[in-house]
Amino acid sequence: MKQKKKIDYQDFLESKILTVENVGFQVRTISDVLFPHQRDIVHWSLQGGRRAIFCSFGIGKTIMQLEIARQCILQTGKSFLQGIPLGVLGEFKDDAAMLGVEVHYVTDMHDVKTIENNIKGPAIFISNYERIRDGNFTPEHFGGVSFDEGDAIRNLDTKTSDYILHEMSKIPLRFIATATPAPNEYTEILNYAEFLGICDRGQALTRFFQRDSTSAGNLTLYPHKEKEFWIWVRSWAIFVEHPSDLGYSDEGYNLPDLKIHYHEVSVEDRGVLTDRDGNVKMFADASKGLSESAREKRSSLEIRVAKAIEIVKNEPDAHWLIWHDLEDERKLIEKQLPGVQSVFGSQKNETKEHLLNDFKHGKYQYLATKPTIAGAGCNFQQYCHNAVFVGIGYKFKDFIQAIHRIQRFRQAQEVHIHLVYTDAETEVLKKLEAKWARHKEMIAEMTALMKKYGLSQADAITDLKRSMIIERKVVSGKNFTCIHNDATEEARVIKDNSIDMILTSIPFSDQYEYCESYRDFGHNNGNEGFFLQMDFLTPELLRITKPGRIAAIHVKDRIQFSYQNGVGFTSLIDFSGQTVAHFLKHGWWLLGKHIITTDVVRENNQTYRLGWTENCKDSTKMGSGSPEYLLVFRKAPTDTSNAYADERVVKTKQAYTRGRWQLDAHAHWTSSGNRLLTPEELRKMDLGKIGKWWAAYCEQNPYNFETHVDLCEALDSMGKLPSSFMAIPPKSKTDAVWDDVNRMNTLNTSQSHKRQEKHVCPLQFDIIDRALERYSNLGDTIYDPFGGIMSTPVRCIVKGRKGVATELNEGYWKDGVQYCREAEYKQSVPTLFDVLQEAS
Repeated sequence: MKQKKKIDYQDFLESKILTVENVGFQVRTISDVLFPHQRDIVHWSLQGGRRAIFCSFGIGKTIMQLEIARQCILQTGKSFLQGIPLGVLGEFKDDAAMLGVEVHYVTDMHDVKTIENNIKGPAIFISNYERIRDGNFTPEHFGGVSFDEGDAIRNLDTKTSDYILHEMSKIPLRFIATATPAPNEYTEILNYAEFLGICDRGQALTRFFQRDSTSAGNLTLYPHKEKEFWIWVRSWAIFVEHPSDLGYSDEGYNLPDLKIHYHEVSVEDRGVLTDRDGNVKMFADASKGLSESAREKRSSLEIRVAKAIEIVKNEPDAHWLIWHDLEDERKLIEKQLPGVQSVFGSQKNETKEHLLNDFKHGKYQYLATKPTIAGAGCNFQQYCHNAVFVGIGYKFKDFIQAIHRIQRFRQAQEVHIHLVYTDAETEVLKKLEAKWARHKEMIAEMTALMKKYGLSQADAITDLKRSMIIERKVVSGKNFTCIHNDATEEARVIKDNSIDMILTSIPFSDQYEYCESYRDFGHNNGNEGFFLQMDFLTPELLRITKPGRIAAIHVKDRIQFSYQNGVGFTSLIDFSGQTVAHFLKHGWWLLGKHIITTDVVRENNQTYRLGWTENCKDSTKMGSGSPEYLLVFRKAPTDTSNAYADERVVKTKQAYTRGRWQLDAHAHWTSSGNRLLTPEELRKMDLGKIGKWWAAYCEQNPYNFETHVDLCEALDSMGKLPSSFMAIPPKSKTDAVWDDVNRMNTLNTSQSHKRQEKHVCPLQFDIIDRALERYSNLGDTIYDPFGGIMSTPVRCIVKGRKGVATELNEGYWKDGVQYCREAEYKQSVPTLFDVLQEAS
């Protein structure tokens, strides 16, 4: 039976690997018009049914989408909807003629039904993104849909993306075809995954991205998750730079050489330069903010346009693309460059399409437009190989797309790109080039994955399974044992009824991932997945704990951001309540909950859910600060007649006085605050004195809310009310709230001092010490299944207990071993009390 459970646990771990199901269909014959690499991609896409085609410029995304559409109509008997950006209708019509299929441009469902009635059947319908958004297309009417150059859903804050994500995702067969995504454009990739039904965006964010604990919304890919992330993306998106990536010849698919020309211009008179506070600046720098950048664009408009026109006129016989961002730039270009044609936003779509198609076929020489209008999908390489950017900015995606309107396969000439920028925009240029370099690195990485795994996912899954292998390591001292292992696997080999107390801070579901292993409890799909893994551990904790003894579990309710809950505002998940229900289910009994207050100002800086400004706009959006809890569970004793533990936690009345008992029985415990001395503490002594005065005031006087407000406002008027933490938090007089836990009193102070990686949510010393003294005896063995940097064993050493802990993250484990050794052999840095005694 025990062996069966172990197999089940392994199966559970392997089930964590994100796999993508095929929901499409097999097709035997692909049109011979397509090249071999294109046929392979179409086969793969149709079999998957919901796939992204990330192929380089000129690989043939247009004709592949048309063949996908044709096959979907044959399979489903329903029409196919093709979304396109402005200016590429001509491309689809040309490729459709080559493929031998008919396409129909429509603006709404009335057009669709009229054409279907006329031709007596389904068809391929094409429409611009704006038409799809406004045309009230009925999703259920179509068997498949594809979006070309999927920029329409790159962001979440547009009407078009909202409509497409929520309405077009009702169509069963869905496809995206675009060039390789820009580096760090994770929002774009995750939106594609959500549209295709691959993965919920919030789930993917939690699984692959770490949160910045000092700034909400600042997400970066976990370094240890990069490989898994890109393998996962590769499972539903195909990356092809050249046909050789799929084993075919690259003949005819070599990109033309690209030459970049830099043109720096100087602005002689910018007037008096000031920053946003009115301070005079010596030099202009457009990289310092949006206002500075906009001001630089305005002040340099004429000189930049003049330089661009000069460049164009140096080659009077060539065709030129003139990329600009401002309407005033367009108007000046039209005045100074005879023969130029402009495509701009207020024109009718039909006019824009006509002008772009005419430039493509060489019917006029100069085209001026914005990358946001014609930078995606258009093919201008037949007659044009020169482009000039009248200005530069930070939007790399628009920039690289604009370049590849002419640097494409089947471009016969060397491509020349001219960049015009001012002497105040050199930093902007450097950042743009840095993004370009990262873009090339990402392409190389994706190409390598494509060549390694091909169109199969089996080898990639095998590689990911290898991350579950773990080599158990143990380091012990006189009063500590630190084990590098899976907590569940380790708990299984501990003897029955051998542990005096469980003391741990469990992972907060999938809020964080601590390492790359699938054994990581933070590596789960939401609370449900987390507690499924806890189902393997918690019964083992009950088994190994002595009858009548305690499990003290540190938890905190979870923040659920608006992008996760879909209601537009941040809410809370009752994670502490779910933890209680979980432990009760496995045979533990709840004794109580210690409440530990937190700093709401710091919490708001991390989550933006308690903002002063937003509260002023609408107080119904703001809840309250989220405290932490120490949940106290008990294993039932063998003898329930008196309910004493089999091995009691005994205290003599001589050593354990009535006064001490009263304070222990009270749930509001006050800590001495003794901890490692840090330079940061010394720099904050003035605010510390204020805080101590406030604590003393609260002890001696009845609490008055208005007085508290007046004091905060007075400190604010003196510039002494911090924006990063609470200087004078509410003080508790209830018997269920701890308001004095020092948030800095953790091993993170040592980690920071040693410049090592910080543990994301370590257990505070105050909580550990109180729990040890309240619920265990001297010499007891305390077990922490989630040891982290070994805070529990360190405090066990100090408090005369034996600490045992497991940790999956090898780096944390190694650091924790060192801290235990330092504590055991008294090699730690001086404490606060040591310094005070020396000073006296």
